[in-house]
Amino acid sequence: MPRSKNAVASRARRKRILKEAKGFYGKRKNVYTVAKNVLEKGLTYRYVGRKLKKREYRTLWIARINAAVREEGLTYSEFINLLNKKGVTLDRKMLADLAMNNPESFKTLVASVK
Repeated sequence: MPRSKNAVASRARRKRILKEAKGFYGKRKNVYTVAKNVLEKGLTYRYVGRKLKKREYRTLWIARINAAVREEGLTYSEFINLLNKKGVTLDRKMLADLAMNNPESFKTLVASVK
């Protein structure tokens, strides 16, 4: 009985990897073993990058809020504490957007919290 190799499945597997590696430089795009390794690393970075993106945006929002609040004579931590005591449920993204694009309403919010 002849040996069954299942060439269809293995070719499809390789084809999928090479298709995903399209646009890579040099051997990374057309040599299967190299493409597989590079793609694996790239997918890892992609996963990590999604987590880092959230972290970086939060630090950006905090910096913007802090800069806007210091003009009003408060620190960031004092401001967040006062917001929590008053029961204001705006998140940092909304607060940073207010501070950047609508400073008048942000000043009234700070005044109402003080």
